[in-house]
Amino acid sequence: MGRSRISELGRDNRSDLFSQLEEDFAFTLAHDERSRQRVYRLRYRIYCQEIGYNPPNEDDAALEQDAYDESALHCLLVHRKSGIAAGCFRLVLPAPGKDPKIRLPLQEYGGTSLTHKALHPSLLPIEEICEISRFATAREFRNRPINHETLDKPTYDFTLEERRVFPLLTIALFLATHALVGLVDRRHIFAMMASRLPRLLAMSGFRFQRIGDAIELHGRRNAFYIDNVMAQREMRRELLEPYRHIHRQLASQLPRAIANVAPLPLRILEEP
Repeated sequence: MGRSRISELGRDNRSDLFSQLEEDFAFTLAHDERSRQRVYRLRYRIYCQEIGYNPPNEDDAALEQDAYDESALHCLLVHRKSGIAAGCFRLVLPAPGKDPKIRLPLQEYGGTSLTHKALHPSLLPIEEICEISRFATAREFRNRPINHETLDKPTYDFTLEERRVFPLLTIALFLATHALVGLVDRRHIFAMMASRLPRLLAMSGFRFQRIGDAIELHGRRNAFYIDNVMAQREMRRELLEPYRHIHRQLASQLPRAIANVAPLPLRILEEP
């Protein structure tokens, strides 16, 4: 089922698909070195082996990391029955006192491309900004999977019933970023993205604003911005219940996850 067909489904059908997604998948926040390494391994598969961020090697335990991981919260989307990691993202939260010229990854990699006169990380309060990055789904959940190795058995065969929710994983991951940004009381969200993802998210009411010129970063990308308060107001109504479900999952895990990150304002908001 393609993305266009998902957008054309009636509200009841979309509700059924999201209910199944809630049953089949869980969001987990990394809270120790072992869980963080699981995120880094998935990132290595996607960003090094597929995209080519760094030259891949044959080491199955290889990790993809950078200096911003220490000041970030890391989230993994896991298929419950198999234990397979289906997607991930990180939320970079610059610590107070950070150099305003390089608070976020996109300032380092695309600083000269940021052209908006007002929506610039260096011009906004540091305690209100964040960046979504390393946002991706595993290849097996983007293409038709046949067999996949799991944590506790040789292979896993996804059923047609399980596969029918795979096109919703990208929006589910973004609902998780939206929830997590609110939970840590940030408002201004930045991201460096190819144009396809903002177009997809706009179909669900999340309208990112382009704030910079295109750069070449493993493909053509632009810096984008969204106000998390406005995102809450403009989110499509049928996403509210899935959002609440994800919000509850993350809220219960956040205190333990944030314990090993640089001191940050932590405000767990009431459920919307």
